[in-house]
Amino acid sequence: MSLLQLAFTFFYIGLFTIGGGQVAITLMQQSIVSSGLISQAQFYNMVAISESTPGPIGINMATYIGYELYGVPGALAVTGAEVLPSIIVILIIARFLRSFSDNTYVKGALAFLRPVTTGLILVPVIQVIMFTLINPPESLSSLASAEAWKDLFNWIPIAGYAVFAFLLFKLKAHPILVIILGAVFGMIFL
Repeated sequence: MSLLQLAFTFFYIGLFTIGGGQVAITLMQQSIVSSGLISQAQFYNMVAISESTPGPIGINMATYIGYELYGVPGALAVTGAEVLPSIIVILIIARFLRSFSDNTYVKGALAFLRPVTTGLILVPVIQVIMFTLINPPESLSSLASAEAWKDLFNWIPIAGYAVFAFLLFKLKAHPILVIILGAVFGMIFL
């Protein structure tokens, strides 16, 4: 895929990302991983790094992927392509907002988009959980042995998740501390 094609792909992603950067992750995975530009493991590492760096995750992912594939020019082109549709749409909406604000069709369309967006956000969450915590078996028949069940789960990430959830929700640790500890945990154990 050329830089121009990659920029167009991210323009498309930016255009159809309704609901924020979490929704963009699903579209990025379908476009980038399925085309073979990066592996599934690289993609989820990029998601983890983009989640833990400041800024919107969709833009962070676009910058990261552009940089990984084409260096600084790629980062600039892909990030610009990701952001451009939002800028165009915001300018159009700002121009006509008052005339559309009470329109029942617009209200209905936005009411329809809420559950769709929720589903699109849920997909990458489930995929990240499946990728990091579960080792899928070669076939379902291989789960007949007790040994196979033991190897089904990645116990180190599960233990880390439990510790960090305890720190965050029970001990009320600051989220930045939990992110830093999670990054250190990942570098040491994973």
